[in-house]
Amino acid sequence: MVARRKVAVVGAALSDCGRVDDATPYALHAQAARRALADAGLDRTLVDGFASAGLGTLAPVEVAAYLGLRPTWVDSTSVGGSTWEVMAAHAADAIATGHARAVLLVYGSTARADVRAGRRTGTLSFGTRGPLQFEVPYGHTLIAKYAMAARRHMIEYGTRIEQLAEVAVQARANAALNPEAMYRTPVTVDEVLAGPMIADPFTKLHCCVRSDGGAAVLLVAEEYVRDCRTSPVWVLGSGECVSHAAMSEWPDFTVSPAAVSGRLAFERAGVRPSEIDVAEIYDAFTYMTLVTLEDLGFCAKGEGGAFVEKGRLRVEGGELPVNTDGGGLSAQHPGMRGLFLLVEAVRQLRGECGQRQVRRGDGTLPRLAVASGTGGWFCSSGTVVLGAG
Repeated sequence: MVARRKVAVVGAALSDCGRVDDATPYALHAQAARRALADAGLDRTLVDGFASAGLGTLAPVEVAAYLGLRPTWVDSTSVGGSTWEVMAAHAADAIATGHARAVLLVYGSTARADVRAGRRTGTLSFGTRGPLQFEVPYGHTLIAKYAMAARRHMIEYGTRIEQLAEVAVQARANAALNPEAMYRTPVTVDEVLAGPMIADPFTKLHCCVRSDGGAAVLLVAEEYVRDCRTSPVWVLGSGECVSHAAMSEWPDFTVSPAAVSGRLAFERAGVRPSEIDVAEIYDAFTYMTLVTLEDLGFCAKGEGGAFVEKGRLRVEGGELPVNTDGGGLSAQHPGMRGLFLLVEAVRQLRGECGQRQVRRGDGTLPRLAVASGTGGWFCSSGTVVLGAG
């Protein structure tokens, strides 16, 4: 039996993000990849594993070719926003068992620029075939699905719209500390509630921004850590889960698949939610943050509304800093944002976040972080627990 190797993230980087009108998605992939390799201080010739989704007809083939890579291990798993946490889990397993030595995860999108230039519309369609054929005729949009789930939580547990708005307010407070965030001007609960209605109960600021941008993460086997210029961030445990394809098949709108992926990740990492110093959670909508906090075990089911009050999610003074870069609600959201969660978690554990750097009660850097991505309409979840080197 082959001994399992430890796996570390040694490179993490973003491409230019926000408003990028003069780059292609391929260029953003390449920019993020180069920066991640430079961050690690390793040459691309070491990379023998590659993971990509969301671009081209054969994503890992086309993007790898564009980057000049010829990997012997590939992954093109595509499960929406949680894709990158799931891919990170697969990559860690491949490295641990000797199927790869260094795996590069890359994403890039010009979602905002494409709409601006008329290359696509602002409406995201997943088609009308398969299970979706029973929902599309009724105008059940992606946003409406999340809104309906949020309304169910409000009815079931008495969650208030003001509590959901607090998620947006605190995300913006964190973004104010991030010079790279798209939106940094503070907002109030009243301003969130007064915005234009998008899908009841979500007003505009309950919904993520639309941006351009890319991200990349490099994972390597433990024996290569000594050659890196950065401190390693160890992959301690991971979990993944898919829940449903059609809303009519979702057993409980108040429980996301993070309830399973989170439990698996924490069990495999050998840590408890109470030990986590910083959490990066997929937040295409405010309700996603609230229900994922419950399902990861940071509070009991139904208590998410009370948990997010009183500034608990803030970098400055928060008990559990969440989405420390401002998240998809304020920093950037170029589509499948899961890889950005991993980048921010790594940077926090390495102490590289400047004004938004999280500190523990004793003033030391965080030791444990969790990144939890959500895909589709709560269809999938991937959770990764990371530990500082």
